[in-house]
Amino acid sequence: MPDESGDLAPEWTILSNNVCGVLHGHRDAAPLAERFERLGWRSRSSSWYGYEVGTTWCEVELEPVDGQDVLLNGVVDPSRFDDLAALLDRFGVSYTLELYDEEGSLLRETRG
Repeated sequence: MPDESGDLAPEWTILSNNVCGVLHGHRDAAPLAERFERLGWRSRSSSWYGYEVGTTWCEVELEPVDGQDVLLNGVVDPSRFDDLAALLDRFGVSYTLELYDEEGSLLRETRG
């Protein structure tokens, strides 16, 4: 599954967050960000413990929360929602992902 490196495409930058999720069983976002980076995604620290990762079709924040989970939220090209889930599957990550429309209504939910 090739990933296009570069900035988020302009048609997605105007959207507010449309994807959110929880990556279960991970206290630290850094190793997750590194996995995305190895596939050519941009990665940068966005807070003391959080990271922003992105490519032309997706840009998300990875932010650890108390306990064992990392929150994921940001923007994804809705037609590539399954590709994001497939990446998490490839990483061997247990997750819950939700996709929302522009009005904030839940369109899809998937677990891995």
